[in-house]
Amino acid sequence: MSSISYLLNPILHNKPEESRRNVRSKPGFQPRTILVTGVGMTKGLVLARSFYEAGHKVLGADFEANGAPVCGRVSRALTSFHPLRKPDVVSGSAPYLQSLLDIIITEEVDIWVSCSGVASAVDDGMAKEIIEARTDCKAIQYDVKTTEMLHEKHSFIEHTKSLGLTVPETFEITKRNTVEELLRNTPHGRKFIMKTIGMDDSVRADMTLLPKATQEETSRHIARLKISEKTPWILQQFIKGKEYCTHSLVVNGHVKAFVACPSAELLMHYEALPADSSLSRAMLAFTKTYAEGGGQGFTGHLSFDFMVEDPLSNDASGIVLYPIECNPRAHTAVALFNGMQSMIDGYLSVLPDHSASENRLMIPQRKDKYYWVGHDLVTKVILPTAQFLTLNTSLSILLSNYKIFLLHFFIWKDGTYEIWDPLPWWWLYHVYWPMQFLSCIRTGRKWSRLNVSTTKMFEC
Repeated sequence: MSSISYLLNPILHNKPEESRRNVRSKPGFQPRTILVTGVGMTKGLVLARSFYEAGHKVLGADFEANGAPVCGRVSRALTSFHPLRKPDVVSGSAPYLQSLLDIIITEEVDIWVSCSGVASAVDDGMAKEIIEARTDCKAIQYDVKTTEMLHEKHSFIEHTKSLGLTVPETFEITKRNTVEELLRNTPHGRKFIMKTIGMDDSVRADMTLLPKATQEETSRHIARLKISEKTPWILQQFIKGKEYCTHSLVVNGHVKAFVACPSAELLMHYEALPADSSLSRAMLAFTKTYAEGGGQGFTGHLSFDFMVEDPLSNDASGIVLYPIECNPRAHTAVALFNGMQSMIDGYLSVLPDHSASENRLMIPQRKDKYYWVGHDLVTKVILPTAQFLTLNTSLSILLSNYKIFLLHFFIWKDGTYEIWDPLPWWWLYHVYWPMQFLSCIRTGRKWSRLNVSTTKMFEC
């Protein structure tokens, strides 16, 4: 695909490059220097390309785990790429914070757009405070206190409740016997699930409903969990319904961009809900309430995961949303804004001298659907074929998977691939992932699954 793109680029209409030239030629246009971290992930790459198309100078930065160069470093949208140093046991967050600060001072960055992953959430909050205190650069990132509150499941639920919003029944757990006592006193028929507050990939996908059929089964399940003061969990009411997620950009308490879409535990297919649907409007109203509650300094990306019992209601005010998690960072759903230059105006509104409309809200109007060909090739072709050849699935199921793969390949859009910027797609599958797999073989590190869009390996 990348080779074909390079051959076709000279003869095809290059809309992003034309848009960039047109914007930069407008009288009074002021190009800004933008630093996007996390360009190895789809969300960072999408934003870097969007800023480039909007006429700005874009710098990229990211961690490069195990020495594997990330795919975003080869994007034509970047003027330069800068590897970031990771926090370590000896120096803590200092190496990471210093590497960010060095880039921002040396390159005279106007806006830092944080698209980093879950592991550096609080570090990014620290970086925001330091960067804005020492430079004129503005950060699309919450401060430490806000990031911690939103990032931790229990404090997020408590804050949501304080805003007068509906929440599922939730308890913070530090002892096993507390779980059993709470479950014994729960109303008949009500179910709960356990979630670790920290980062433990081995239990991330565990959706066991509690209490189980017998007290003995419940006790055995709880005994397997590593619950302590140092590794707290939450016990959360199970809501039977459909799962949805949102992505939004918030600047000084105002929602500047918003999209909602159906979700899953490992979301690899993105399709926006209609902006005028009652469900989308209900989630937007929830997000606006949250943003306004944050006040003037509330700036960053805001993403929610919801469970909805009756998503087909025609009345937005009648839909009951149960927020189960908040991610105070960019969501991969930002890909649904691909090609929308006007979204960038929301980011620029963080600058004191920018004249953007204060309450302008961007919602994707295009009906593009996104997938990742590497994920679908494995889950819809290779694995079903292996199951069929070993007599573990039927021909009809095999053909159904093939049909879905072909539908996505010819009609949907790949989240990483762009015909005008094809090298990151090629790099992801021919350089980055092979190097990661070789590193696993060399170190003996085990993993159970991958998220191609975020380049995350779920260890086991």
